[in-house]
Amino acid sequence: MENFIAAYSSKRLEAVKKALASNNFDVHVAPDAAAATELVLTRLVPETGAQSFSFGGSGTVAALGLVAALMDNPEYTVLNTTDKGLAPADMYELRRKALLVDCFLTGSNAVTETGQLVNLDMIGNRVGAMHFGPRHVIVLVGRNKIVPGVTEGMRRIKQFAAPANAMRLDKKTPCAKTSFCQDCKSPERICNVWTITEKSFPAGRVKVVLIDQDLGI
Repeated sequence: MENFIAAYSSKRLEAVKKALASNNFDVHVAPDAAAATELVLTRLVPETGAQSFSFGGSGTVAALGLVAALMDNPEYTVLNTTDKGLAPADMYELRRKALLVDCFLTGSNAVTETGQLVNLDMIGNRVGAMHFGPRHVIVLVGRNKIVPGVTEGMRRIKQFAAPANAMRLDKKTPCAKTSFCQDCKSPERICNVWTITEKSFPAGRVKVVLIDQDLGI
C-alpha cells in the first residue's frame, strides 16, 4: 500500500463517524478543508433552511472561511460575536442573542473514538449554544482533535488546547507564559465550563463534519 498514512486516517475517521452516528449525531466526512466548506455551504446549510447564523470562537471555522461566506450572502443574517469594534457589554448581549439563531457553527476541542464531544469554554456561550437554543448546530472537526476517550480529551484540552488558545488570544494567564496549566485564578482564565456531549438531542440536531486534515488547536 503506497499511502498507508492516508489509508489509516481515512479508516479512523470512518470508525469515529460510525461511533458518532450511533449517538444520534448527523455525521459527514470531508477529505479536506475545501471539501468541508463546500459541504456546509451547498448541502448542510440549505438542508436546515436556516436564515440566521452565529458561531463560536473556532480556529477551524475561521480556517474554512465559513463566516465570511455566510456574511456575503444577502439572504442570511449573521451575528458576528467576535467583532473587535463592539464594546464588551454589547458583545456579551450579542452572544446572548446568538443562542436563538437558526444555525450555530463551531469547532470542538476533542472528539472521542467512542462518539462524544469534549469541550472547555471561558464564558459558556459556545458550549451553551451547542446544547440548547439554536435549532441546528454544525461542528467542524479536524482529524487532530480525535482522542481515544473522554479522559484523553480532557487531558488534550488542559495540556495543549487551553494553553495554546490562551496564547492565541493573548490572555494574561500563567499558561500563556509557561505553556503549562497552573489551574490559575486569573480573571482572564479561559477554562471555566466543561461539557461532554454524549448524544445529540434531538437526533440529528448536531451535525459533525470530520475533516481528514489537521485544523484548529
